[in-house]
Amino acid sequence: MTTITLKTKIKASQKIVFDASRNIDVHQQSASSSKEKAIAGVTTGLIHLNETVTWRGKHFGFYLTHKSRITAMNFYTYFVDEMEQGKFKSFKHEHFFEEKDGFTIMKDKLQYETPFGILGELFDILFLEKHLTRFLLERNKILKETTENKIKGM
Repeated sequence: MTTITLKTKIKASQKIVFDASRNIDVHQQSASSSKEKAIAGVTTGLIHLNETVTWRGKHFGFYLTHKSRITAMNFYTYFVDEMEQGKFKSFKHEHFFEEKDGFTIMKDKLQYETPFGILGELFDILFLEKHLTRFLLERNKILKETTENKIKGM
């Protein structure tokens, strides 16, 4: 199992960052480089506990689908999305939010397993972990810009 952990400091309230993190439209904006679109389940706006979204995007030259369900949610501190259908053996993304001194610290903890035994592990080491880290960093950059600009516009 591979674990990717990232922290992002955002000058916005915990509620605003939490809601932006579960906003399908913001995610599509951050994933535009992979042409990722929500094609089933919740396809726009905020996703809630026990709801699903199916994504279709281009990764490594192939269009792939990934269906996730929100399996846990504590307003405005934590939520989890877990894969129900997709190419991973397992996929769990935990989102943590903590407000300190006018900033929200957003922490991502992504844990996943690849299929195909040693070949999957090799693919992960050579390509996948770097790809997913870049994907999350871009997502977090867009979340930061979106939420901080929302505050400036108020």
